[in-house]
Amino acid sequence: MRGRPDEVVDRVGRWLAAGDGADDAPVVVETSGSTGTPKRVLLTRAALLASVRASASRLGASGPWVLALPPTYVAGLQVIARSLVAGHTPTLLERDGWPSGEGWFVSLVPTQLTRMLSSTADVGALRRAHTVLLGGGPIGGALRARAADAGVRVVATYGSAETAGGCVYDGLPLDGVAVALGEGGRIRIAGPTLFSGYDGRPDLTGEVLVDGWFVTSDAGRFDEDGRLVVLGRVDDVIVTGGLNVPGPAVAERLRLHPEVASAEVLGVPDPEWGSRVVAFVVGPPDLETMRAWVAEAHPRAWAPRQLVRLDAIPLLANGKPDRQALLRLAAGEAAR
Repeated sequence: MRGRPDEVVDRVGRWLAAGDGADDAPVVVETSGSTGTPKRVLLTRAALLASVRASASRLGASGPWVLALPPTYVAGLQVIARSLVAGHTPTLLERDGWPSGEGWFVSLVPTQLTRMLSSTADVGALRRAHTVLLGGGPIGGALRARAADAGVRVVATYGSAETAGGCVYDGLPLDGVAVALGEGGRIRIAGPTLFSGYDGRPDLTGEVLVDGWFVTSDAGRFDEDGRLVVLGRVDDVIVTGGLNVPGPAVAERLRLHPEVASAEVLGVPDPEWGSRVVAFVVGPPDLETMRAWVAEAHPRAWAPRQLVRLDAIPLLANGKPDRQALLRLAAGEAAR
């Protein structure tokens, strides 16, 4: 699925209108490639529509959507499909700006929402939205609190291209979707929204589609209310000096520092520690300040051993942090 947003909207509309049949060719959606080479995910019309209907049912409404994400990734594709199924051509934010009315919907990633909450015009627009779906990365409590204080209704979503986008809303699976935890807390998902395979990669398909379940790369747990809590990618747990350090939890703590605008945390191979905890921070604090800040809330062993200060976190086209770029930056800093 490639092209300008208006071209993609047109093609998706024709694809949806074709209906089921022998020529039901799947749509191909690339993964973000945040951890390596992107994969080409095959989504059938039935899977996409199952997700569209389940989303509308959970939100309790349907209507026009604003496309604020790249249409070539699954989150943007879903925005287009939801809007078209509801009978509305999506508003292209980059071209048309925010709608003037109320009751519309929009999907954002955390970086977008963080920036928009600093804009009076954007906040005023988001207050008129029925719902802001927020996914594509860790969603900290501080960001949700900021949105709530601004009068913006946010629903946190979890999913991937392989599940036709978000299939768990605020920790609860959509109707028809099943969520279970496997070995090591690895999240598994089943239901009608699953993809049919990776284009040209039956080997990879067989690794993650097992007995009707999609075996994700994420770890999670269920809280006392039975809601799924996503702990991050399995490889986000940094094994350093024999201890397990949850990178997303450290990053969330760093973001709470009053002088930090944004932060990410990754594990980088280290000859002494196995992996060292590296903090990527937009802001002026130095390494010792960040170590002390983390140690105030978590075990001292979780504190970063390297700090890379940046003007901005490098992002992929879909708004997710570019992990490969961050790893290269960490290696470059360490070599100095």
